[in-house]
Amino acid sequence: MVEVLKFFVCGNVDDGKSTLIGRLLYDSGAISSDVIEALSRRGNTPPNAKIDLSLITDGLKAEREQGITIDVAYKYFSTSKRKFILVDTPGHLQYTRNMITGASSCDLGVIIVDARNGMTEQTKRHIIISSFLEIPHLLVCINKMDLVGYSKEVFDSISYDVINFFRSIDKHKITVIPISAYLGDNVVFKSNNMSWYDGPTVMEFLENIEIEYEDFDKSRFQVQYVIKPKNNELIDYRGYAGRVISGRFEVGDVVNILPHGYYTEISSIEVNAQKVDSVVSPYNCIFHLKDDFDVSRGTYIVRKGEEPRISNEIDAYVFWMDERKKLVEGEKLLLMHGSLIVKCLITKIHFIIDVNTYEKIDVDSISVNEIGKVSIKTSEPICYDLYSEYRWTGCFILINENTNNTVAGGVIVND
Repeated sequence: MVEVLKFFVCGNVDDGKSTLIGRLLYDSGAISSDVIEALSRRGNTPPNAKIDLSLITDGLKAEREQGITIDVAYKYFSTSKRKFILVDTPGHLQYTRNMITGASSCDLGVIIVDARNGMTEQTKRHIIISSFLEIPHLLVCINKMDLVGYSKEVFDSISYDVINFFRSIDKHKITVIPISAYLGDNVVFKSNNMSWYDGPTVMEFLENIEIEYEDFDKSRFQVQYVIKPKNNELIDYRGYAGRVISGRFEVGDVVNILPHGYYTEISSIEVNAQKVDSVVSPYNCIFHLKDDFDVSRGTYIVRKGEEPRISNEIDAYVFWMDERKKLVEGEKLLLMHGSLIVKCLITKIHFIIDVNTYEKIDVDSISVNEIGKVSIKTSEPICYDLYSEYRWTGCFILINENTNNTVAGGVIVND
């Protein structure tokens, strides 16, 4: 089976992120001839001039007019070695929340740095966010090397700053590659202008980096919908539909219905309207249980002995996204954890993280685009794993109850 690598790309505005993505797709043959022709017309490209590769990705009208990426977009391409899902995330500070949305489920992060500017505050913010999201690998591309004369000294200086900052906050792996996305140096093909660099190109790195699958095999199933048809033919039918988040379930398994703590057995499993003996992550399925209990949307079903943590009080790092108001202690919100939505109260704000120094700063509120640690009390117990143990059951979002806007993303940590 061909492996699939899902990775996000981000960077400051004008650092060349869209051009890098365009270059990757163009030089790897992932762009059809009719699209190339359309790009030539759209960019008013004269004969023998270079196509504006950034136009490949910036599809929204507002983005094209301003020359920035606003929304999260997904690109799909493949080589002989691997399939790729490329998540194009915005780099502008105003849209950092969109970057978090796109990056949260990725195996790898690619951060673009302009060789003329070096590491900026937004670069540090992207690194910190990647760290909090437990992204296993980080690739930093020092772009526009052609504009600094392909200087090894410039590359070494920026690389030193980036690696030192990263290692001060994160235990995961980082790689730095010098490139010129505009001219194609070290993107898909080796550069003839940087003989001093003997590492991989961006494409070689993407094709060969080992995908680190999360080593988590405990069974997790969260109910999304209770199926009970209202007709006489299926009067006794009761099924619990959802996705196997992790692990494996088999007919006959003794399971715990959480947070209630009821034990029962799986009597049958349906996948695509067919009965099966077992099911594994990430399949959607329907469980039928031996006993009738109070099971509703958001209820967890786990194998006996593989229970998650259960509490109505959690500590978490949150990334605040609301531009209109700050997060303060006593704030009442909705917390969405998978398919479960409960009311919650922010009981304490511990600190925020300074993105320049990584220091903890005592505050009484959290502003837009700031990362802070908070304590939360929920109206009913939730089932969870720490984010460091398993990303999918250790994250949540916070919702404004009045507007239904998502105002924060969070990861659950130890107190």
